[in-house]
Amino acid sequence: MTDNLLMEDVRGGKVEKLAILFERHHVTLFNYFLRLTGNRPISEDLVQEVFTRILKYRTTYRGEDRFAVWMYKIARNAHIDFLRRQKETVPLEDQFDEAQSADLIPEERVERQQEAALISRALKRLSPRKQEVILLSRFQNLKYREIAELMECPVGTVKGMVHRAVQELGDIYKQLSREACRHEM
Repeated sequence: MTDNLLMEDVRGGKVEKLAILFERHHVTLFNYFLRLTGNRPISEDLVQEVFTRILKYRTTYRGEDRFAVWMYKIARNAHIDFLRRQKETVPLEDQFDEAQSADLIPEERVERQQEAALISRALKRLSPRKQEVILLSRFQNLKYREIAELMECPVGTVKGMVHRAVQELGDIYKQLSREACRHEM
């Protein structure tokens, strides 16, 4: 059963079907929030908040949109509300933790960890909007059309935003890499 059909059932009163949607999407939603906040407990709370809001606002769901786009609209709003409640920004530590592969030699593991730390530091230096478009397009694998729906702007605007964000992220990453090399000497 597709996500849209499940959500149609939830909207119609079969709220137990929300459990299936939760099972399908809670991990990717958690990863999205983890990359935005850098904090596991906060990310878990935000995932719960999203599904609470899905239940609360289920009657506003319209089947024309893909469920994931509608869900990320809610997630985006939950994150914005969270940021408004915060006095300072939350660090982006531990965002790129990957399960360590048993076939990697220790040097490769260290190299990957260092690379992930540099990417995380570079991502921190981007504006929140640029962080968001990179996370949605590259880590959450949303299509530009879906991001445009989510951000309520033209697809061309999203393409430009992603392009500029990725370019800036690459520039920052290179700068941080050069700095790291100089410190190792």
